[in-house]
Amino acid sequence: MNADAVHDGSQVTRWLLETDSLEGFLQTLAEAALALSRAQGAGVTIEGDGEPMTVAGAGVAAMKLDEKQYGQDDGPCLESLRTGEEIHVGDMREETRWGDYPAYAVDCGILSTLSLPIAAHTGAAGALNLYAAPPHAFEDRDLGALRSLAAQATGGIALARRISHTQEFADQLRTAMESRSVIDQAIGVIMGQRRCTAHEAFGVLRSASQRRNVKLRDVCADLITSLTGRPPTTPELRRST
Repeated sequence: MNADAVHDGSQVTRWLLETDSLEGFLQTLAEAALALSRAQGAGVTIEGDGEPMTVAGAGVAAMKLDEKQYGQDDGPCLESLRTGEEIHVGDMREETRWGDYPAYAVDCGILSTLSLPIAAHTGAAGALNLYAAPPHAFEDRDLGALRSLAAQATGGIALARRISHTQEFADQLRTAMESRSVIDQAIGVIMGQRRCTAHEAFGVLRSASQRRNVKLRDVCADLITSLTGRPPTTPELRRST
């Protein structure tokens, strides 16, 4: 693992281009953190719908140590996630925070941990968690590359959310345009039947929608289906490439 490439972002940019999902990107990031730190385990915790979950992990112990913290709703990775601060534990045998979690970590063979915040104070806050067997494993080490990984994960999550929101907007726009097409077809039918204006035809359909307490699009679709014997056609919208 090239720490310089992590620092300047070129390595992480390549991961973003090569992976086809946020989960895949975060899994690559967890594996990179493990290689850079020489820890025994690494995991990425993300809070979704108010509940933390491990979305990527590498090495040993990360998953069960994360789950232990979720179960008691307390621990170093959750503290980092919630406060946006780095949480470092030099020796779990001397740790008095987080209930019985330190003793559990010791039983799992993990004596030192490091949690770095990801996307702090956002709707998808998280933490990059590193677990090492020796005590003080993260002391007197250059943590710059690991901090850069956490920062790049923040950017990756922000990008994924932006893409998701863009796709959601595109889907909503597509639905609206399809509905408009069905309504226009029904307006044409009413105009032909009643020899009226488009405005008058729309009023007829709207009144039927209100009277039946049915969405206008559904009223229009029912009308077209009853006349033609098949559901109305909608245009295929061209996706941008």
